[in-house]
Amino acid sequence: MTRILGIDPGSRITGYGVIDIEGNHAKHVANGCIRIKGETLAEKLHQIFREIDETITSYQPDEVSIEKVFMHKNADSALKLGQARGVAIAACATRGLEVFEYTANQVKQATVGKGHAKKEQVQHMVKILLCLQEDLQEDAADALAVALCHGHSRDILMRIEGVRGVKGGRLV
Repeated sequence: MTRILGIDPGSRITGYGVIDIEGNHAKHVANGCIRIKGETLAEKLHQIFREIDETITSYQPDEVSIEKVFMHKNADSALKLGQARGVAIAACATRGLEVFEYTANQVKQATVGKGHAKKEQVQHMVKILLCLQEDLQEDAADALAVALCHGHSRDILMRIEGVRGVKGGRLV
């Protein structure tokens, strides 16, 4: 069994989701949102770092998956998202955890079956895949989807590993 922490980074809300995966069976462990407060950028980024570190302490993941930043129209938003993502990755790296990165389209493809699925479709499929009854907050559902994406991709990477080798979630 492997425990995976999925992170959906954000400058206002960072979602996290923890699953246990064995073979192709995934089990929900926890999910939640870090609601960013603080006056300065440094305070906000420190909060993300500290709370991701606390989440790691609480749930002891074996691996971490995080959504990659994409730039749409607003460069300022992408920069803030990148900073939030960077401190989340640093919190994981400080604990010696390997971090695997996935694009939003990869996450949607893995959970819904199409790369341009809507957020509501992702939320719905996460509930089905993890047999959850309660509604999920959007950012927590996205984080669980990132964890599920890694859980599915991880199995494929392990199969390929015998052929070519895998390092850091990438073929080498």
